[in-house]
Amino acid sequence: MIYALLRLRVAVFVVEQDRPYQELDGRDLDRLTRHYWLAPPGAIEDPQATLRLLEPADGQFRIDRVCTAPQARGIGGMRRLLEAALGEVGDAACVVDVPLDCVELFGAFGFVADGTQTTEGGIVQVPMHRDASARIR
Repeated sequence: MIYALLRLRVAVFVVEQDRPYQELDGRDLDRLTRHYWLAPPGAIEDPQATLRLLEPADGQFRIDRVCTAPQARGIGGMRRLLEAALGEVGDAACVVDVPLDCVELFGAFGFVADGTQTTEGGIVQVPMHRDASARIR
């Protein structure tokens, strides 16, 4: 299954966004890494959306590697994945860096911009933080 998730991430981040970089960072097989994905019924090996939840040693969760296949965008899949991941995060703090066009989606889950925007591969990234007291809108 991990191969299918990596294939989707490379298709979106490296090919579609034309950002040649080392997508495999060694964190995917870490025992504290959790993977979430959505796939069509009966097609588990064809994920349409995915995200990765990291639990660093300091206890603060990080959501990253958030992506959706072009044909699956705009139908609420990422919202479902975020609900699942944040259900596991519970009352703990969580951080994420998101493209500028995803700030509103993450804001609906209690994330607020927190830091200086950066540009990676021509894509503006916004650091966001969700406190334990945050609520989903």
